[in-house]
Amino acid sequence: MRAFAAGGDTRALEAAAAVRSASQAVDRLRSHGAGGRGLSAGALDVLARLSTAADEGISIGELALAAGVSSRNVTGLVDTLEHDGLAQRVQDQRDRRSVRARITPAGRDWLDAFRQPTQRAMSAVFQGFTEDELSRFRDLCLRLVENQQRIERHPTAGRGDQPPATSTAWTGS
Repeated sequence: MRAFAAGGDTRALEAAAAVRSASQAVDRLRSHGAGGRGLSAGALDVLARLSTAADEGISIGELALAAGVSSRNVTGLVDTLEHDGLAQRVQDQRDRRSVRARITPAGRDWLDAFRQPTQRAMSAVFQGFTEDELSRFRDLCLRLVENQQRIERHPTAGRGDQPPATSTAWTGS
């Protein structure tokens, strides 16, 4: 099934614009939930990942891989979190040459305080959605991410008039 034919159907472009607008709306609510504490979306994502890690923390490389960004980017985010007392670097017990990051008790408190108003805001913004619609919406968004990651891994796949064989949508750009 092809959702976008090069030069014709604009549904994929319209869908992309709608996803971008929805993402911006969610990010604005998420920023509001941060209560003006100055934590970027990237730092918030790292803090959330650290909150689910084992006590020994996560390596910078593992954080970068999970977030799909460079280790250098994550190092800067961990620097910010560490400066604010929300995370700390600890020596890797299995490899003394490596450093891991872990959340601090203050980081857990900050995240808990952030989650309560954010959960209320997300409940409000998704008001009227059924559980099935929310599940389908989540699955479709994750499919977009998978398609984007596949395109980055294979940048020449699907160029031209034909979409990649595994894709359900292709913008042709």
